[in-house]
Parts: sequence; structure tokens; C-alpha cells
Amino acid sequence: MKKLSVIMATFVLVLGLLAGCNSNESNSSGGKDKEKQVTIKMIESITSPARTKLLKDMLAKFEEENPGIKVELISPPLQSADQKITQMLQAKEDIDVLEVRDYTLKQFTSNNYTEDLTPYTDKWEHWSTVNDNAKRNAMYVDDTVYYIPYGLYQKTLFYRKDWFEEAGIEVPKTWDELYEAGKKLTDPSKNRFGYSFRGGAGTSDYVEFMTWAYVADKIQPDDGYFTTDGKSMFSTPEAKEALNMFVKLYKDISPPDSISWSYPEMVQGFTSGVTAMLIQDPEVIVAADESMEEGTWDTAPLPLGPTGLAQQTAGAAGWGITSFSKHKEEAWKLVEFLSNPEENLYFAKNNSLIPIHTTAADDPFFNEGYFKSYITMNSETDKYRAVDRPLDYKGWGEYKGQSDKDIQSFLLGKTSVDDFLNKWSKYWDEEKKNK
Repeated sequence: MKKLSVIMATFVLVLGLLAGCNSNESNSSGGKDKEKQVTIKMIESITSPARTKLLKDMLAKFEEENPGIKVELISPPLQSADQKITQMLQAKEDIDVLEVRDYTLKQFTSNNYTEDLTPYTDKWEHWSTVNDNAKRNAMYVDDTVYYIPYGLYQKTLFYRKDWFEEAGIEVPKTWDELYEAGKKLTDPSKNRFGYSFRGGAGTSDYVEFMTWAYVADKIQPDDGYFTTDGKSMFSTPEAKEALNMFVKLYKDISPPDSISWSYPEMVQGFTSGVTAMLIQDPEVIVAADESMEEGTWDTAPLPLGPTGLAQQTAGAAGWGITSFSKHKEEAWKLVEFLSNPEENLYFAKNNSLIPIHTTAADDPFFNEGYFKSYITMNSETDKYRAVDRPLDYKGWGEYKGQSDKDIQSFLLGKTSVDDFLNKWSKYWDEEKKNK
């Protein structure tokens, strides 16, 4: 009995030790699993409540498929987003994935803020289906992939179909026609205006493509701020015509407070029934479709300049990885997830963008309805031409930072059109000389 008692006591002791070991191993394993979870920080630039919600839904799906990775999304206000991103990059703050725009690409790469993604895209199964325009944007600097575009931006004219029909006005095909239509549709007593003017952040984009339309075939397509004889486009008499029309659009057919409007306000002006016309990217289609009654609005190609041409860029924005990220593999997993054909198509549809994969070309969503104006412009290349911005010039970032302020000064009458054009003509001539 004593021997049996000793054996039983020993057995219980061993079981206890084994249980303790298993418990410790379990706790240790749980701790290791917890330690293995990585949090990556992602910052967006073109922020809006709807787009941020869309991104968060996609990030939740990513986290579900990748339980070891948590994503913290940072969404600064649109007006100061690019400035905020630049400050964080300069300070080398803890950012892993960032939104890169065609505007900011050169600045980011010149300062070595962004990682070369070529080693990743070389192994990425879906790189072969990325369309040429998207690849061209991704590899714009040094023929190196620094970001994966999530979509392409091209502008078109949005107009109130019901207002035009009620007034018996044809949809404008030129800038002159747009101005005349806008005057007929403007009635401040009813809080109705002809045009959603953009005078705040991003207004230089509108000066840009209006100048291109007026300078027309004198523009050098692959060096878009210069004419075929190598001079700045701002030095031409046609540029002065464009600027004079630009200020007329504001003063005569737009709401007075639109001098401070940027993207959200100008879109809200159109969708809320304050303005009759808006020139914007395809992402507005979702906002208009949600806010406006079917049949009350439509899209049309960009207005043509005096010689029958319209020119614009196929702009892009997308996701890159910071060069100082401590979690580059995890960051690439996120970029790869957001960029695969299924997720990109979902993002493009819900954010109204032109998707990056060739596999999306047959989707009825993109070749019918409100996207038809984009198809028209892309097929009639004799009238609607592609132009490159001078993104590879060192002074591009400074120009983008200062030009909006100069345009505001011009709109307020503090700067003459000649002084405005002379300043930027000299600036770009100097940039050309020093390139």
C-alpha cells in the first residue's frame, strides 16, 4: 500500500509538472503570437468621408485575411494632407504605406522617401495586367516603380441635364459656349450659378488645362509647360486669353465664395443644386449618383479651345512604401492586396476611377452610361490629346506650392494677369535652362 501510495503521488506530481509545462508553453506561445502581430501605419492624401470609409472597409478585409497585420489609417484634412505627409516624411515618422500622387512623386523620390518596388513587382503575378497608362505613371521617375496606381484621373464635364433642357440650351462643346451657357443659367436670387469654380487648393490644375486648350497644338506634348519652340506656355498670347476667360468664369457665372472652393465644395455645389456645370474626375460619378435624381445630370467631353483642341493628363495616384519603413514585407502585402484586380475593380467602381488592370476593360460599368464621355475623349485623340506635366523638373514642387496662392491674388485683383504670367513664364524658362 505504501509503495502504491508513493507511485500514485509520483504520478500526480508528474502530471502537475507536465500541466505546468504545457501551461507555460501555451503562455509563451501566446505571447510570441502576440509579439508577432505587426501594426503598419498608412496615410492617405485625397481624403473625403466616403473614400475613407471605403478604404477602412477594404482594410478590415485585409486584416481578416492577414490576422498577423493590423493597419492604422491616418486621414488628414484634404486641404493640408500633402503638407502633412511631407512633414511626416521629413521627420521620418513611423509611416509604412503612403498615398503617392503624380504631383508628389518627384519630391518623394528626390528626397529618398519612397522605396523602389521593382523587386516586388518583378514577382507580382498581376503586374502583367496593369495597363500602360498606369505603368507609365508608376515608372515616371527613372523608369523605376515607386508606387502602384489605384486608378487614373481624367477630367470631364458634368452638367445639369434638366436645367439645360428647361432653358433650351445645348451642351457646351467649347469654353466660349460653356461661358455663355453659364450666364443664361446663373440667377443669384435663386442661388443658382452656371459653374462650380475652383479657386482654393488645386486651382492651378484648371489654369493648366485651360491654358493647354487655348495654346493648343503649340504645346509640346511630352513637355507640357512648354511650346514646340521651347518657350514657357505662360509667355504666349493664348495663355493670356485663357487667364482672362478663367477670371470671367469666376466673376460672372460662379458663386462668390467659390474663390475658396477646393474639391469637396465644388462637388457639393453641383450635387446640391447650386451650380449647373462642374469639371472633375470620374470619382464624382458616385457622389452624383447617390445625391441626384436619375436623369437630372449627365457627363460630356471637356470643352475645346478656340482651335478645337482640348488637352489634359492621365493623372494617377496610388500606394507606395516609405524607404524607412520597418515593416516593408507587411507593407507590400497591403499594397499588393489593394492593387490586385478584384480589389482595384471594387475601389474603382466605388470611387469612380478608371481602373488599372486591362481585365476591367470589358466590364459594362466602365463602357456604358456616365463613363461614355471618357470613352469618347480617349477614342477621339485628334481633338482630345494627352499632355505630360513637368513632374521631372526640380521646381515642380515649389510651383505647386506657390501657384494656388498666386492665382488667388490674381482673382482678388491684387495681381494683374500680365504680372502673373510674367512671373511663371520666367520661372519655367529658368527651370528649362537648368534642367
